[in-house]
Amino acid sequence: MKKAQSPHIVIIGGGFGGLHAAQNLRRSHARITLIDRRNFHLFQPLLYQVATGGLSPANIAAPLRDILKKHTHTSVLMGEVENINAHLKAVTLKDGSAVSYDYLVVATGVTHNYFGHDEWAHYAPGLKTIEDATEIRRRVLTAFEAAERESDPEKQRDLLRFVVVGGGPTGVELAGALGEIAHQTLKGNFRNCNPSTAEIILIQAGERILEQYPAPLSVKATQALNSLGVTVREKTQVIDIKPDGISLRYGDNVTHLKTTCVLWAAGVRASPLAAILARETGVGLDRAGRVQVNSDLTIPGFDSIYVVGDLAALMQDGKPLPGVAQTAIQEGRYVARHITRRMQGLPPEAPFRYKDLGSMATIGRSLAIAYVGGFKFSGFIAWLMWLFVHIMYLVEFTNRVLVFIQWGWNYFTRNRSARLITGEMN
Repeated sequence: MKKAQSPHIVIIGGGFGGLHAAQNLRRSHARITLIDRRNFHLFQPLLYQVATGGLSPANIAAPLRDILKKHTHTSVLMGEVENINAHLKAVTLKDGSAVSYDYLVVATGVTHNYFGHDEWAHYAPGLKTIEDATEIRRRVLTAFEAAERESDPEKQRDLLRFVVVGGGPTGVELAGALGEIAHQTLKGNFRNCNPSTAEIILIQAGERILEQYPAPLSVKATQALNSLGVTVREKTQVIDIKPDGISLRYGDNVTHLKTTCVLWAAGVRASPLAAILARETGVGLDRAGRVQVNSDLTIPGFDSIYVVGDLAALMQDGKPLPGVAQTAIQEGRYVARHITRRMQGLPPEAPFRYKDLGSMATIGRSLAIAYVGGFKFSGFIAWLMWLFVHIMYLVEFTNRVLVFIQWGWNYFTRNRSARLITGEMN
């Protein structure tokens, strides 16, 4: 008699949610296929370090096949999913091939949101991929190189004006790193321009930066940014971005700042697969296009499809879950347990409950804020906490060692050795 084939679990996306789902399904005896457009897992919280020359891309990425090489029931496919047929239980790849599933986990995350002005993307790159990071690094370092060749003081000032849009953790970290580059890293590197005269401006549409943190920590972060030469402009809206600058509105006043380097960290929207799921299943999407899932992370009416990470919209205690790595990790682990229990015929796992392990953001060398267990931390102690957490959550041991060594070197020398200008030169 022919033995029944094991259930097939397909996971789309090798980020935090998808990877942790795959890792925690290791002992489920199911066949698992992880599909991703890239062949590596990327530690996105440290992308800004690549963008500002502190780390190299290989320091924060690890090949998916290497991570899962001991998971004998898990296969990795490098490909881009173009369609999901929820009724036939199959996903179609861009090359036309189809992969059937018994259970599907969608974890493709989010991308940049320019709020109806996608034309701004060309002038103000966001930060979600390795390519984004190296492009930002190119633009930042090229601005200093152009200023070195410029003899007109006014034009030189314009070249050394950097604008970061968005006062969340990514924007704050980018602005702080730019302040360090201008005032510390590049000191003595140029002869015709003085990098420390660079003007770094952080734009925040809301009342304060880091609005998800308690107000006193936002104040601490603003003070830390100011100490690095960063000007914080709150309650300020972007109304236009052009090749030569950015237009801003504060109240009834509109100003135009000349700059060749605008960096975008102001918002996110769901990956295209969210719209495909909505079309195929009728599931609702929130304002950012994320999938409105059940409390067990399944799609209403399609209990074989799970959505995790930034792509999932789920409320807890009347508030949406934060779009951070820890949320995706916990959801990935939960889905693995939920599917395993279903395959074993056991009662379902209780509804997903996010455990807030705290939030932290780094501003610069020995400068950070953290909110953990209701306690507020800032300064050097918060910075050490941030270092420890980020090193421990790097997937590969080799990455942890490399990042630890690089950060140690950067700390004592105030240098950023990965300041390479790559990519297309304008």
